[in-house]
Amino acid sequence: MTDTIFHKIIRREIPADIVYEDDGLIAFRDIAPQAPVHVLFVPKVDVATLNDVQADQAAVVGRLAFAAARYAKEQGFAEDGYRIVMNCNDHGGQTVFQIHLHLLAGAPLGRFGTTG
Repeated sequence: MTDTIFHKIIRREIPADIVYEDDGLIAFRDIAPQAPVHVLFVPKVDVATLNDVQADQAAVVGRLAFAAARYAKEQGFAEDGYRIVMNCNDHGGQTVFQIHLHLLAGAPLGRFGTTG
């Protein structure tokens, strides 16, 4: 496993406010939240960017989305709504090069120029 801050959290080398963990992923609160609820879902497989996901790893991305949706339901904000985001590379806003999913919720979130 490489040595990003997320890998250190997975290995318990640095603390995090962990809200969920299983054999395949870990979820913890973002230290610089962009919404009242901002949780990061990180797989325990070492994949730097979404571009690096191999065909046999596609289920990893689905597992992140499923875990985020389940967390939203368990925490009681699924019906109000939430946003999930995956950034890829520098222009996409990725700053930690281990794939991860952002779950944002807890207040109305602005739209990005299109409806839907």
